[in-house]
Amino acid sequence: MSARKRVTIPIRIEPGSDLPAAERAAVLEAVNRNRALEGALLPILHAIQDRLGWIPPRTLPLIAYELNLSRAEVHGVVSFYHYFRQHQPGEHVIFLCRAEACQAVGAVALEAHAKRALGVEFHGTSGDGRYTLEPVYCLGNCASGPSLMIDRELHGRMTPERFDELIGATSTSAASASGSASGSAT
Repeated sequence: MSARKRVTIPIRIEPGSDLPAAERAAVLEAVNRNRALEGALLPILHAIQDRLGWIPPRTLPLIAYELNLSRAEVHGVVSFYHYFRQHQPGEHVIFLCRAEACQAVGAVALEAHAKRALGVEFHGTSGDGRYTLEPVYCLGNCASGPSLMIDRELHGRMTPERFDELIGATSTSAASASGSASGSAT
């Protein structure tokens, strides 16, 4: 009689058990808050990105598992909508309008200037990790174009000079905030 061959049965680990705690908590909170909605995936993805700043690809299996969807379905939605970031953004996200109304009043020149000033293309993050440049196809500020939004603050009638001033102001406010934070620690 021959000896039986041992068969190893792999233990299936719940998706997301190896995620960093902040990412796992963001996913589970978003799912629990929005699960009952019809078409819950989009509100869940928005909630995750609002909290983390992006949709880390490693969270997709947990999202799929919690909603009883395939990973492909979740990935398809994340990759289809340009709004969802699959890479960690810079400290500040700049949305530059590329709609026709803004292009008619100087957005093309503004785009070229912004890319040069930041040293990035669209979806890129500046070398210092401060700014991510994203295209957007309407900010609803057509009468005051060209427009851009830094984080959640809308700016109209934008020129390359005003762009430089805004970037300088963002850098200055961040530097003074970190200086006052380090000063208060002593």
